[in-house]
Amino acid sequence: MGCLAESSVLQSPVFTKQPGSIVYPVENVEKNREVVFSCEAKGSPPPMYRWRLNGTEINPKTGSHYSLSGGNLRISHLNKDQDAGTYQCLASNSFGTIVSREASLTFAYLENFKTQRRSSVSVREGQGVVLLCGPPPHSGDLVFSWIFNEYPTFVKQDTRRFISQETGNLYIAKVEPSDVGNYTCVVTNTVTKTRVQGPPTPLVLRSDGVMGEYEPKIEVQFPELVHVAKGSTVKLECFALGNPAPSISWRRVDNVPFPRKVDMRKASGVLEIPYFQQEDAGTYECVAENSRGMNTVKGKLSFYDVQKLIDDSLAWECKATGKPKPSYRWMKNGENLESTEVASGVLSISRLTLTDTGMYQCVAGNKHGEVYSNAELRVIAVAPDFSHNQLRSQTLVKVGGDALVECKPKMSPWGVISWRKGSEPLISILDNGSLRIWNVTKSDAGLYTCVARNQFGVASSTGSIIVKEPTVITTLASTLDVTVGESVVLPCQVSHDPSLELKFTWFFNEQLIHFGSHGGFFEKQHSAGDIMIRNVQLRHAGKYTCAVQTKVDSISVAVDLVVRGPPGPPTSIQVEGITDTTASLSWRPGPDNHSPITAYTIQARTPFSLGWQAVTTVPEVVRGTRLTATVIDLSPWVEYEFRVLASNSIGTGEPSKPSKQARTKGTSPKVTPANVSGGGGSRSELVITWEPVPEELQNGPGFGYVVAFRPHGATGWMQAAVPSAEASRYVFKNESIQPFSPFQVKVGVYNNLGEGPFGPVTTIYSAEEEPGRAPTRVRAKSLSASEIEVSWKALPWNLRYWSRSEREDTASVQRTVGNQTSTIIRGVKGSTAYYVSVRAYNTAGTGPPSTTVNVTTKKPPPSQPPGKVVWNTSNSKIILNWEQVKALENESEVTGYKVLYKKNRHSRPSVMETNTTSVELALPTDEDYIIQIKPFGEGGEGSSSRQITIPRIPGQWRILLVTLVPAHQSEVFFFISVSALLKKCFSQRTASTALAYAAINPSL
Repeated sequence: MGCLAESSVLQSPVFTKQPGSIVYPVENVEKNREVVFSCEAKGSPPPMYRWRLNGTEINPKTGSHYSLSGGNLRISHLNKDQDAGTYQCLASNSFGTIVSREASLTFAYLENFKTQRRSSVSVREGQGVVLLCGPPPHSGDLVFSWIFNEYPTFVKQDTRRFISQETGNLYIAKVEPSDVGNYTCVVTNTVTKTRVQGPPTPLVLRSDGVMGEYEPKIEVQFPELVHVAKGSTVKLECFALGNPAPSISWRRVDNVPFPRKVDMRKASGVLEIPYFQQEDAGTYECVAENSRGMNTVKGKLSFYDVQKLIDDSLAWECKATGKPKPSYRWMKNGENLESTEVASGVLSISRLTLTDTGMYQCVAGNKHGEVYSNAELRVIAVAPDFSHNQLRSQTLVKVGGDALVECKPKMSPWGVISWRKGSEPLISILDNGSLRIWNVTKSDAGLYTCVARNQFGVASSTGSIIVKEPTVITTLASTLDVTVGESVVLPCQVSHDPSLELKFTWFFNEQLIHFGSHGGFFEKQHSAGDIMIRNVQLRHAGKYTCAVQTKVDSISVAVDLVVRGPPGPPTSIQVEGITDTTASLSWRPGPDNHSPITAYTIQARTPFSLGWQAVTTVPEVVRGTRLTATVIDLSPWVEYEFRVLASNSIGTGEPSKPSKQARTKGTSPKVTPANVSGGGGSRSELVITWEPVPEELQNGPGFGYVVAFRPHGATGWMQAAVPSAEASRYVFKNESIQPFSPFQVKVGVYNNLGEGPFGPVTTIYSAEEEPGRAPTRVRAKSLSASEIEVSWKALPWNLRYWSRSEREDTASVQRTVGNQTSTIIRGVKGSTAYYVSVRAYNTAGTGPPSTTVNVTTKKPPPSQPPGKVVWNTSNSKIILNWEQVKALENESEVTGYKVLYKKNRHSRPSVMETNTTSVELALPTDEDYIIQIKPFGEGGEGSSSRQITIPRIPGQWRILLVTLVPAHQSEVFFFISVSALLKKCFSQRTASTALAYAAINPSL
């Protein structure tokens, strides 16, 4: 291993320390300060050093303010005009020269902002905005912040606000009213520590509306390609405007998770990667998202400090932006490389050698100038090493299969690979060093060793090959036939090596079956890999594949499933010929679903039918071989739609799509109105009524009625035309018509295509005469505070009632019907005097009023509910006690109490009456009960107690004191207008009726 000793081997120079950029405060130049650029390299013979400033070699002669100490360059008596620039160290020995990365010397300063005023920025609420900083001339790194209105109130960065440390601009994703004010950019030089403030920028809201929601728009982006040196820190900025304010997230495009060192400050839109390494290189994506959408931006981080092995390949990409588009060239150790190695800025080396080690520079330039990017390439020599890539400990293979065992040691340069089984050498070695064994047998099982050699050493790694019996599917490929609605088992039986675990996977038409989904049709069976399809549908027809997998092999078998079912819907329904009652149809067959079509059924619908109805056809039975039929018995002048259904031995399939609407031709009407009758009306009128003929039976446009009538016994008919299809009534008025005299009537029909028949003759009567007598024996009696009973001599009547303070013409009216001789007026006031009169009525009008009678209603019932209800249970009894209700002076006395009880809120209550303040209910206590108590007297029922719920309490005593709230505090009462209610009860009858009048005296 003596060849690896650094002290005794000739070696080209290699940098061990390279210069770094220096920023120097301008104000310190006058204080006779100095700077030192470091440079150190190793090599044999020892390297000599030179330095360049802006590409020109420096001559550190005596008296110059440049001096060399080893490879370090010292600059004293700094002059910012002469010494600022780009420095590079060159290290040379007899093997060649290497050039260090560029290092700049800049003199830090920060001038004041030039402008004193800035125009206001006007935006809508909800809109995004960018406030520009525009830093003044400077040198050295800057830090930016913003003052809101006045110092020391600084803008705080969050998901809505972001300050770019690249440009200094302030970004507000979504402006809110609280953002209105003055914004001032503050710039700090990190080298000189000086700080300057820009002029304030006013932010104002526009008054012409609010900005609606919109998807994110990324305003802060990072470059498409960023070259990052090993060990450095990289920061990527990303921020978007949008409404709602977008969220910012980061990810690697290759989905590699971020290591712990990565700082993702999502609120400030910055991704920071410290101590950059080779594994951090890749494409990074910033995702801006809100409820309206998502936008992304990507950039590639390229690692430029590369260590490679001999014989590896290299491809370095160099990318720059500029106008005009830049050209590229590469340099190695300060010398231009041949153009054959460079294409579109990419440096390619197909097979590295030790001589490729060195410093590389990409130079991108156009007519405006050139920029440099540096990277170091180290090509190293390594003895064989299996520590990071051992042979697989076990390789499983089936009998008759092929075995591949990979051997991938790390070594540079690539050496020689050999194999042995036990101690026996092998020769079945692939070019890449892997071992391949074809048509494996049981004898091939054993331990295998891969041995790797190069000029720097030898290493080996051992693994075993284990041979297993192959898996065989014993189920043959087949075709299964099943009918819709049945269940079927798809078999998949195998023989296999018992030491291997089987995995069954099923596919339907090449798509994986997810058991538990698909509507629950597919079920795994307990027997090997069999599956069952329950309630098979037509859509389940197709190819099913059972795939069986073990650690050593995988095989599959296919089963074709044919599903027989009712036919599919026919297509292309055409209505080809149509008359007033027939239509000729044709169609094309749908799929027969593996069972021949035996018959077709035709259905029709109209705007007047309840859905689809079967129709009569010629032929009456449409065979499956026939594709035309004639529909008969249709209604004239009606729009029809038709559809066709196909049937086979399994059933009737889905209907076809409806045909286009087709109207049958018109003809004269054939149907006459039904229920011709009449009567009533005013004096000297004959009222004739009928049911209109439905539109679907009118047979054509211009439909109307012909009404014919004559007095009973006359020979000639009088006729009148009614030209409205919706008409249902005709009134003939003539002073010669006697009251309630008989007429013969018939109603016919017509339309624009001709006249139809008359209906049957019926007898009706002309209008009646008003009643001429007033009712007698009118009596009125108060039943309670809210009810009055009125009676009279037999005949139906109208009642009128009004109070003493009201006029008779404002009285309320209540009608009776038929031979009723009494009625009850409800909803009147308590302790009030009413006037009541009765008069008869019929369809012709009302008769004279009866003599007016008066009645005074009783006092209203007690308004207070029972209080302090106490209950207990014992065995099957519930005992209730409550306080006596005392009536007020204007209320009727309490004569008793009603106890209402029921098992639940929806059942009908049972009622018990008592004239005491306690009651025993013989009820089982294993049921829940709801109980209410209300007082009553001659004025009716009073206010009810609140509902009491008595829970089931078997076999135990329980006492509960309930303090009741008056009903008007916890209940909702509904009051209905008596007059409105009574008006709904009005009806007309031909018999005589009475009319009553009443009045209320509010002073009582």
